[in-house]
Amino acid sequence: MKIVIFILSFIFITSCNTNKSATKPDSFPFYVGTYTTKDSKGIYKYELNSDGTFKSLGLKAVTENPSFITFSSNKENLIVANEIDVENSGAITSFSIENDTLIFKNTISSGGTNPCYVATNSEDYIITANYSSGTVGLHSIKEDGSLSELLATQKHTGKGTTSRQESPHAHSAWFEPNGNTIISIDLGTNQLWFSKIDTISNTLQPIEPLVLDMAEGAGPRHLAFHPNSKWIYVLNELDNTVTRIEKSSNRAYTIEESISTLPSNYKKENTSADIHMSNDGLFLYTSNRGHNSIAIYKVNKTNGTLTFIAHESTHGKDPRNFSLSPSNDYIVVANQTSDNLVSFKRDKKTGALQYVDEINAPTPVCVLFE
Repeated sequence: MKIVIFILSFIFITSCNTNKSATKPDSFPFYVGTYTTKDSKGIYKYELNSDGTFKSLGLKAVTENPSFITFSSNKENLIVANEIDVENSGAITSFSIENDTLIFKNTISSGGTNPCYVATNSEDYIITANYSSGTVGLHSIKEDGSLSELLATQKHTGKGTTSRQESPHAHSAWFEPNGNTIISIDLGTNQLWFSKIDTISNTLQPIEPLVLDMAEGAGPRHLAFHPNSKWIYVLNELDNTVTRIEKSSNRAYTIEESISTLPSNYKKENTSADIHMSNDGLFLYTSNRGHNSIAIYKVNKTNGTLTFIAHESTHGKDPRNFSLSPSNDYIVVANQTSDNLVSFKRDKKTGALQYVDEINAPTPVCVLFE
């Protein structure tokens, strides 16, 4: 009897393992947002195969300057920031995702001009960073997947110390994980702005601390949250640094350190663009436009400090945005000026990147995996 039970157990376990192997994805589809000032028509779709090579799935939606894209909470809709200024207004657009097709739902004013970042939370509120007007717009997603009218606007005030900081320029807005705090990054005022959504009045309400000042001339752009929700890494576009911020249990935010994204002997023009953390919290990556590289850092598990590891060429010009694949085995980089996407195999033990493949893409500026 014991032998029979053992055999049956072995068959069951083997069957489970076989099924698990069979369901492992052979490819990872992803959308690409673009600028439509040259050859691009809007949003394109590609696949990253299991070996890191690409396949083009073609144009999926015609829309103007979809420079940043994200999903609704249920991933049934694609939400797009249309980086435009038409009669002093930018726009955000919703598409429903039906199989392999994007179906237009509606377009709404973004609450400012030239929106360059959009984010959604689990309750399907949308926050949009409008660069030129220095504002953050608030919307929600309706049950049918269309966008609500503009619910509220947060206007930033102040300025920094450089020629690009003479007025507010909201560059991104983020929902903190496991909380209701919104962090809006303003390159122009050189600050992080803190707020929350009042779900009764559907407004953006300032909270303490109202702002956090970055180093003079830093020009904050994007950030990455560590999985422990305690460390925040801010990428500064103008002085090409990463700043680590520590969040305490009483919601105090303290700047701890900054580290360069560039080699010490690099003296040419550069602007840092994007930042992402590996899902295990062990490695941080940033992109450099000018040096045209991905900077790789090791994250200290105890205190969050960064140790520079290496620079990897992006095999293209002006890497505005990049993304880790869902498995974190690969990184896909969007090189805006050279019109190409490039894939790198990622060593999960060392963080190192190895070039795999590239494919033409018209003015790519945002990569979003399904």
